[in-house]
Amino acid sequence: MSDARNGNLEFQRTYAAKGEPFVWLTAMGLAVGLIMVVALLGIIISNGLPVFWPSRVLEFQLKPDISNSVPQGGDKIVGELVQKRMKRIPVLNEKGIKKADQTELQVFVGNKDTYGLNFAFANQGDIAAVTEPKDIYRIERLEYGIAFGYPKSVKLANGQSVPSTDATFSTVLAQLCAESTARRHDIENIEKHEIGQINKQLNDLRISQKSDSQSSEKLSALDAQYKTLATKASELRATQSASSLQYTTPTGVDRSLAIGELVSYTQPNQLSTWERIVLFARNFLNFLWENPREANTEGGIFPAIFGTFAMTLLMSVAVVPFGVIAAIYLREYAKQGFFLQCVRIAVNNLAGVPSIVFGVFGLGFFVYFVGGSIDQLFFGKYLPTPTFGTGGVFWAALTLALMTVPVVIVSTEEAMAAVPRGIREGSLSCGASKWQTIQRIVLPASLPGILTGLVLAMARGAGEVAPLMLVGVVKLAPSLPLDGDFPFAHLERKFMHLGFHIYDLGFQSPDSEAAKPMVFATALLLILLVITLNLAAILTREKLRKKYAGSAF
Repeated sequence: MSDARNGNLEFQRTYAAKGEPFVWLTAMGLAVGLIMVVALLGIIISNGLPVFWPSRVLEFQLKPDISNSVPQGGDKIVGELVQKRMKRIPVLNEKGIKKADQTELQVFVGNKDTYGLNFAFANQGDIAAVTEPKDIYRIERLEYGIAFGYPKSVKLANGQSVPSTDATFSTVLAQLCAESTARRHDIENIEKHEIGQINKQLNDLRISQKSDSQSSEKLSALDAQYKTLATKASELRATQSASSLQYTTPTGVDRSLAIGELVSYTQPNQLSTWERIVLFARNFLNFLWENPREANTEGGIFPAIFGTFAMTLLMSVAVVPFGVIAAIYLREYAKQGFFLQCVRIAVNNLAGVPSIVFGVFGLGFFVYFVGGSIDQLFFGKYLPTPTFGTGGVFWAALTLALMTVPVVIVSTEEAMAAVPRGIREGSLSCGASKWQTIQRIVLPASLPGILTGLVLAMARGAGEVAPLMLVGVVKLAPSLPLDGDFPFAHLERKFMHLGFHIYDLGFQSPDSEAAKPMVFATALLLILLVITLNLAAILTREKLRKKYAGSAF
């Protein structure tokens, strides 16, 4: 008994007294946290990057007794293998029915317009053989997504056909696809920009309600321009439909695809490693720069990237002045006492308010009250159609700025409090005023801490979704907040956001399985965007910290 007591006392004098168990405990907590972060990033990267890698197309030959159960029909499943997963299924044996583990294959078969579904499922035990068809094409379309098929011919606008066995087939198809892409851009430019500008001018003329001859002449000229552009766009669309690609699905269904609906095509089973790498890079760039299609499950996410960046930048510009001014008053000018302590407690509690509450406040105050008042004062002729009295990127940025301003206030106060008192007294003794001391001494020395608060604010603001759903974010924005039309920056417009894009794909998509890869790819891009913004702020902070390192003594 005495030996155990002595051993316990020895442990307390040696290990417990030195705090070594707690050191190991904190180290273990840090390790667990790092493992969780790395695991999360690993899951996102492993599921996001394969979206852009050109997979091989496989042909799964089914056993004869399984063929009739395939939704696509036939005795085979052709597509890209998505995943293998374990599944417990009932199995009949001598002792009756019991549960057994079976590997289930999920195959992306495309051809949604033919099959009705993008995916097919099969048990591995039901597959007789697996092959790679060499001559199969992977066709990306504007509508209905991806199609797998065997080309038969290309029907030209003059009625001639070029069969797939012809030596010039690949050249003709590539040329038609390139011409179609160029025409598609021309149509988009005409309908979205040129006709859009004319519609805006026509709307302004109608709202002005002028009946003089000059306005009538201008209105007639705009109508003539509109008819000319509309005719040109119609001719281009007719040209897009003049040629077509004839192909057969793996199940033997003949299909025809207008060249105007063809985005791109590949022969995935004939690509070399280098060609796959080049195609991977091209797919990733297209994902960054293209507009979304097919309920956001196809195409790119450039509007969401731009909207997230623009909103975060506006939020940063708005939150820093308010946060720094408030912190200067609280730290330097306000009389310290009970009331000021209550204000600080209120600021700290404000950081814990649920974000959706800020969204409701932003909708009521910024959108309806401030925006509605602006419409009444400056845009009365456009009413009842609101201009600023509806959700937009500017109100979203102000709402998030209000939500993150406590972080900037607290970090700025702490940074200003860390400036040595001797520096302040030295400045005042040299004849500088209090404001000059704050402006020339305190604020420059506090800039690293201010930027720390900005980094935290940007990290939180860029990933928020709930308040944005009330103050301006949409599933698909018709135009960007920034373009070539005067006044160039349209802060009243609604916008897309990466966070809301993830929510929409994951929970609002009509085809959740098809949207799953886009969810991981978008999440990966959102993380990269937040890291990029934070790194820029951190590097700026480190430069300022080195610059003012000698100010402390």
